[in-house]
Amino acid sequence: MSEALIRLEKLTKRFGSGAGSILAVDGVTFQVSPGEVLGFLGPNGAGKSTTMKMVTGYLAPTSGKAVVCGHDVVEDPIAVKEKVGYLPEGAPAYPDMTPESFLRFVADVRRLKGEARRAAIDKAVARAQLQGVMRQPIDTLSKGFKRRVGLAQAILHEPPVLIMDEPTDGLDPNQKHEVRKLIREMAREGGRAIVLSTHILEEVEAVCTRAIVIARGKVVADGTPAELAGRSRYHNAVTITLIPPAGVMVFDELSRLPGVAGVEDGGAMQSADGVKVTCTVLPHKGREIAGQVGQFVRTKNWRMDLLRVEGGRLDDVFRDLTANKSKG
Repeated sequence: MSEALIRLEKLTKRFGSGAGSILAVDGVTFQVSPGEVLGFLGPNGAGKSTTMKMVTGYLAPTSGKAVVCGHDVVEDPIAVKEKVGYLPEGAPAYPDMTPESFLRFVADVRRLKGEARRAAIDKAVARAQLQGVMRQPIDTLSKGFKRRVGLAQAILHEPPVLIMDEPTDGLDPNQKHEVRKLIREMAREGGRAIVLSTHILEEVEAVCTRAIVIARGKVVADGTPAELAGRSRYHNAVTITLIPPAGVMVFDELSRLPGVAGVEDGGAMQSADGVKVTCTVLPHKGREIAGQVGQFVRTKNWRMDLLRVEGGRLDDVFRDLTANKSKG
């Protein structure tokens, strides 16, 4: 297995001192290997941005260790910054600059020169799709374009570690699709370690190979999106749409099946053939119930238009893991 590009060991950050101090990050430990796209999830105030700022060297840890590409962020912060591309929350940039002048400035800071400098800027501009706004003041750009300028500066020097806070914030659906595609490509092509903080659970399922959930500064879950979804009460649930005979208590009958934990009403609508009912049959402890539900409906001769087995819902797991655990 390749050596981890990011390694956190009991990383802790406390703001203030004494009784009024705030423990923002509490002993966070994990590693990120080349090729991984890690979704870093948590409610507002959970410690996500603070953790990212410590990994990038923007904030010093109170205790613990953060190592990036073999360099300790406290002992060798310049070496860490050379290896990291960082898109912070809000994508701050100099508002009076144009994307062209800003990216040239960033290239100079990154000590890129000559043809390598020109090629790096051209590649970042193309990847972030900034060609049409290169000479407009950044202050006049839309939120989405400002975000893309921030993305371009983060990837300009082809960093082995890329850390992004809400990378698709403010983008329209087409732009989100392109950025997610780019993230997947960069993870594969360069063997990078990519960490993205997001509130968009759909984004985790779309691009992440792994997800960590943090609440009150502590890691409360770590696994692939599929593994986390498997912890949902909807894992192996069966959603069905059917037309039962008038007067039949569908939910009551389905809820009595072995292995069924309950039935959720998905709504009803009038059709030419009668009342069409949609419901989700919840399994007990993730048990596979699709076969018996389908067989039961057929035995009853109810007309069934849909039967879909669910893999689980990340939003359900997220709420369960973080409820009443946020600092606010």
